[in-house]
Amino acid sequence: MTSRPQAARTRKPPGERRAEILHTAARIALDEGLERITLRRVADELGVRPGLIGHYFPAADDLVSEAFAHAAAQERDALLPPGAHEADRSPTARLAGFLVRLTGADCLDLSRLWLNARHLSRFKPGLRATVREQESLTRTALTGLMEEGVRRGEFRTDDPLGAALHILVTVDGLGAYANDDIEDIDGDSNGEGESEDLNHPALQDLALTVAEHRLDLAPGLLRAAAI
Repeated sequence: MTSRPQAARTRKPPGERRAEILHTAARIALDEGLERITLRRVADELGVRPGLIGHYFPAADDLVSEAFAHAAAQERDALLPPGAHEADRSPTARLAGFLVRLTGADCLDLSRLWLNARHLSRFKPGLRATVREQESLTRTALTGLMEEGVRRGEFRTDDPLGAALHILVTVDGLGAYANDDIEDIDGDSNGEGESEDLNHPALQDLALTVAEHRLDLAPGLLRAAAI
């Protein structure tokens, strides 16, 4: 009786395997938090041995930092694509889309990830450097959009960087509430009206209002441009 030959395992190219590991770790970070990223958890998700993950990322902290960078970069490119990819859209429409999407329910996981990363970066120097790098990249991208809007005559400001900083700090402030599950809060149950406060229109449009003020835009223009 002859034995059936076993199919040879297909070994993925190093670059492809590394990208697969980062993509999986970034998904875990967005879904559950950076603390949930371990070599074993990623290995289990991919159906491989932890040693394989350790081959590419000997230190778990390095994987955490790169996973955050990967997730942040992907989300930034989706929310604020480079100008060359949106040449047919005005700076006003691009800014409106960025702010409405970024402060909406669909980006809660991203807001939670940033909140999570900033907290953990107090204890992880590598992650702290990565957070600063990603902040700089986002700031540069948004400042570039401000400058383009000024050149086209859509925005009016003599300080594009300052405008970008005001907008991003406002977005970060709103992100501080990302862990509050507003839909499950009953204002009557605790007697403090928390749900009414967090759902107030002034908060819902705060980032848009700040942007309109800094760029000398008519009130309500960005919300209308995002539709």
